[in-house]
Amino acid sequence: MIEWGQMSRAARDAAYNNTDGVKNSATLNAERIAASAAYRAEWPGSLDVPYGPAERQRWDIFPAADPAAPCFVFIHGGYWQRNTREQFTCLGAGLRAHGWSVALPGYTLAPDATMTAINAEIVAALDWLAAHGAAHGVTGPVVLSGWSAGGHLTAMGLGHPLVTAGLAISGLFELGPIRDTYLNQALQLTDEEIVALSPMRLPDVAKPMAIAYGTAELPPLVADSRDLHAKRSAAHLPGALIPAPGADHFTIIHELRQPGGLLVRAALDLLR
Repeated sequence: MIEWGQMSRAARDAAYNNTDGVKNSATLNAERIAASAAYRAEWPGSLDVPYGPAERQRWDIFPAADPAAPCFVFIHGGYWQRNTREQFTCLGAGLRAHGWSVALPGYTLAPDATMTAINAEIVAALDWLAAHGAAHGVTGPVVLSGWSAGGHLTAMGLGHPLVTAGLAISGLFELGPIRDTYLNQALQLTDEEIVALSPMRLPDVAKPMAIAYGTAELPPLVADSRDLHAKRSAAHLPGALIPAPGADHFTIIHELRQPGGLLVRAALDLLR
């Protein structure tokens, strides 16, 4: 158990600082962004499709040959205040090799949006996909996934009627400790948001959800993944806990690029 009350502010900040915690994070991010730009240019799809009026309320949709194929919806991370959907396109490669569709929604970042508003945008994006997915070649079951902040938004979105199952990767599922870190400068979490938007404090959704984390990740991310899985297991809900041996916060998601990768296999298992 992490004793947050006994930690200095510097220690609490360091506990969530993945950029400093992974020494080659800049190189790993740059490689993924370049690979995603190449993938986005190479593969046909419906790009920059709006689901709402705001600049970041857009979908990139890469339909499978079969409209009824499963669709992997991936929500990008960045502590709800960094990155774009376009920087993660290459992560769809592994499941596309299995004949799946892949779709990536964007969302407004903090401080331009509160955590409540960000969560509502993901709901709105899924509402839009339910209504308009067929026009873009997507009618199959949806596996909702995301990494880091996207892992949190995956857990929050699991109950959406469109979603069949979830794969939360390196997520943050208890927001309370974040309020006392550098992350809250942009988020400005309220007491009400911490209660209403922490999956650890909410009733569990009775759908399959696998929870993955890297064994070399920072302790709060490991703890959150294990704790949420334990909570769901106590309620006898389906979904595996998937520790990725030796993976850190940035290398774990590259498992999605390989057709036989650990996370690709986890997504496939959710629909079996």
